[in-house]
Amino acid sequence: MKPAFSKLTVFTGLLALILLMPCCTSGPEWQKKNNELISQNALTVRKIKGLPKTGIVSNLEAGKVAGLESLPATPLYPGVNAKLYWGTGVMTSVVNLDPDARIPEETLTADRFMFVLEGEVNQLINGENVKMIALRREEQDGTHSGTPRVDFVYLEKGSTNALTAGPSGAKIVEVYSPVRLDYLRKAGVENIPGSNADIPSPATPNIKPNQVYDLYDLQLTELTTGANSRLITGKNVQISFISMDPGALFDKHIHPEEQTMLVLRGGCDEILLDTEQPMAKDNVVLIPGNMVHGAKVGDLGCDAIDIFWPARADYTEKEKARLTAFHAIIPEGAKPELLVDGKVTKPNLTFTEGPKWLNGKVYLSNMFFDQGWNGDPKKSSLVELNPDGSYRNIVEGKMQTNGLYPYKNGNLLVCDMFGHRVIEMTTKGQVVRVVADSYDGKPIDGPNDIITDTKGGIYFTDPQFTPQAVKNQPGRAVYYVNPEGKIIRITEPNEFAMPNGILLSPDGKTLYINNCYDDESWYPVNSDKENYVWAYDVKDDGTITNGRKFARLFLVDNVLDRKGKSSSADGMAIDKMGNIYVATHYGVQIFNAKGEFVGMINLPTFPVSLCFGDDDMKTLYIVSYSRIYKIRTNMEGYVNYL
Repeated sequence: MKPAFSKLTVFTGLLALILLMPCCTSGPEWQKKNNELISQNALTVRKIKGLPKTGIVSNLEAGKVAGLESLPATPLYPGVNAKLYWGTGVMTSVVNLDPDARIPEETLTADRFMFVLEGEVNQLINGENVKMIALRREEQDGTHSGTPRVDFVYLEKGSTNALTAGPSGAKIVEVYSPVRLDYLRKAGVENIPGSNADIPSPATPNIKPNQVYDLYDLQLTELTTGANSRLITGKNVQISFISMDPGALFDKHIHPEEQTMLVLRGGCDEILLDTEQPMAKDNVVLIPGNMVHGAKVGDLGCDAIDIFWPARADYTEKEKARLTAFHAIIPEGAKPELLVDGKVTKPNLTFTEGPKWLNGKVYLSNMFFDQGWNGDPKKSSLVELNPDGSYRNIVEGKMQTNGLYPYKNGNLLVCDMFGHRVIEMTTKGQVVRVVADSYDGKPIDGPNDIITDTKGGIYFTDPQFTPQAVKNQPGRAVYYVNPEGKIIRITEPNEFAMPNGILLSPDGKTLYINNCYDDESWYPVNSDKENYVWAYDVKDDGTITNGRKFARLFLVDNVLDRKGKSSSADGMAIDKMGNIYVATHYGVQIFNAKGEFVGMINLPTFPVSLCFGDDDMKTLYIVSYSRIYKIRTNMEGYVNYL
């Protein structure tokens, strides 16, 4: 029996069908809400003229956080599997390569940026195979401390590309602009356009093609308060390796460039339209141009790869300003030169410390530690280094010294750390006198770093970094020996968790003290000094007042992961313009006389301390465990030679 349909039934069915069909509007479904938020937050919409209509549809839903694990694995070649995501003009390929797996030779149809995140590869560059590697950061111990490395290269469209993974395999990230159509086919995408257009007005790349870079050699650019980035700009795209501070808040904002974001470490609550969506490691999101977004960063901070299409001109200008300030101090192209490898040369060096320039030579401590930071004065020495890298011990097997400073008559002030004293010594190793060995009737613990003022007074830090379980003094502190020889404690015990490096400004009016460790479960003291260099006004009697935060030191990833505040700040240097140079676990961090971050000198191992030297006092000598580096600067170092 045939069913009977009334006109009402037919009308109702058609209406339901219409309601189920996608709404034909002038933009995506999120656009209406976005327009409301733009109006509510008084945001200004900007348009980019001339962007090509690529016809590419992203595999990510706009404004919706997804996990890499939710994306299908695309086999590109045998043993080469990728997680692909793309927007209108950029494709990102997170690739895992089996041991010895190969990407065969090909002619690139798009500009390619390749970053080695794990392992090693042999990358074809200009017809030759070039080894590229990634290194993880090593935890510090008494014998070594390796800094991380991420090699990357930029190959232009039309270049010949091929790659072979190392014997342990590799993980790489590739960024292509425009989108690779052949990879879309491998991913099973249908309705692929026949061609893909480049941006008609390309940006100027900030790196050279066919040249291998270490990501950590790029300077951090402050994009906004709480967010610093290493920027790589190509003709069609900009890649931002961004680090966001714990607890940072980025209010709702818009920009006309399309953005994808992949979290590498930590996490945040990403504000997307009127929602907050959690993002953790390996989460990704697509943010179309002019979509309202922001972020609330978690307590571990957040490191991510932001990719913008096209490149952001405002970020490029911020980077230019940062590089201008940095190259005013460190000449463009200047890199640290390895002067001494103390594991190869004789006598061997273990943990170098406290360098100072005096009469054409660098004097430094060679402290012996085992892996667990157990020292041994019998295996330690005090070293005289020539600018050509030759050196000799002037004291050997008698004391475990640390910080040094030039003193009267061409002598040295020496922190005999395990000897619980500060001494005056000739450059031939003869002890002239004991400057300080007790306070309030009790021995001092472990003098670490030392400077003099123009009046003949002496400042030194004592972080109690000594082998004795029971300490003599009530806490870690900073002391002043006035010109009459009286010792004054100028900070309260444990006011600093670990006072380490110390400096005076060239005019003698400001004292700087850094804090090495803080907020650690394994360390006995917590303080409010955290990861800062602190500044104090110096009074006429040498004591200090008006303590304030001067420079905020960057923290490394493993410290952030455990919610510590340890910068491992150690030795410091200052130039005649008042710029300060701080040896930290991250690298040599440079700040101007206002405490503003200027830039970083990256080294393969953790820099421990540094000093200015050479006849013009424009070379930084940097000691780093068994190695000694030097780098030329545009600045003249300041040392108070009495």
